Amino acid sequence: MTQSNPTSRQKVRTAIFPVAGLGTRFLPATKATPKELLPVLDKPLIQFAIDEAREAGIERMIFVSHPSKGAIERYVLQDEELCGTLRSKGKHKIADRLHEDAIDPEEEQAHFVMQNDPLGLGHAVLCAADDVLEGPVAVILPDDLILGDKGCIREMIEAYETSDSGHMVATMEVARDEVSAYGVLDPLQQDGNVIRARGMVEKPDADEAPSLHAVVGRYVLDASIFEDLRTQGAGLGGEIQLTDAIAKGIERVGLCGFQFSGERFDCGSKAGMLRATLAMAGARPEFNDVLNRSSALPIAAE
Repeated sequence: MTQSNPTSRQKVRTAIFPVAGLGTRFLPATKATPKELLPVLDKPLIQFAIDEAREAGIERMIFVSHPSKGAIERYVLQDEELCGTLRSKGKHKIADRLHEDAIDPEEEQAHFVMQNDPLGLGHAVLCAADDVLEGPVAVILPDDLILGDKGCIREMIEAYETSDSGHMVATMEVARDEVSAYGVLDPLQQDGNVIRARGMVEKPDADEAPSLHAVVGRYVLDASIFEDLRTQGAGLGGEIQLTDAIAKGIERVGLCGFQFSGERFDCGSKAGMLRATLAMAGARPEFNDVLNRSSALPIAAE
């Protein structure tokens, strides 16, 4: 197996955000509002992802979107007119927050590319190929929310710089009866938070899973991923699967998992979004009374 040399490794400068999905599990809420703009308490999912990339020192953010989801670009980019209107009404605090959250094209690089057809996560990453900066790339799935003292992608990049594997995937341990919902690492050995692997198995049966190390929505990938995606045929569901392209490159660049320190919430599901909202509310004292009162109320059936 030929693996990357960490002493000569290029910096991770680009993050790709696949945001073209239609959010069908949240309909009718996502009929007009992209799921990435749904708030966890008072902060949209996409903002958590942007802040995570910023913390990691990412220079260029590429949003792989869909023509029907123009609201994402409107949210992400600076809106001087709106901020000016707010300031004219004396709402400086909210104007400051909007200014800090948004991407200013003069200070940060934001690119938007379209994925017109739902051809899979691998296809979404490939759509960004012409816009990435040289070197390895990060991939952040905004509906996989990971909260912690240090951002997941920052932790991964720091570990990647001293790892000899070209592809790194975020992993967490799950119960055996949950492994069939994930891609799962086939591990070789573990050194701290880094797990060297011989491969991944996509959604294995519980009694056939090679480990309990489930892959979730953060990746740091060698630049060769794009060539592998270009020659990748359709896989599960007729889509171009990112995991298939990663597997194709394992013999050349290597694969490892990274056990992040934060807590992951699957905000692509209603239950996960609710858990994340309750966790955020529970961390803010101003919501203590609301949470205490609501826990004592009877719940009416829908």
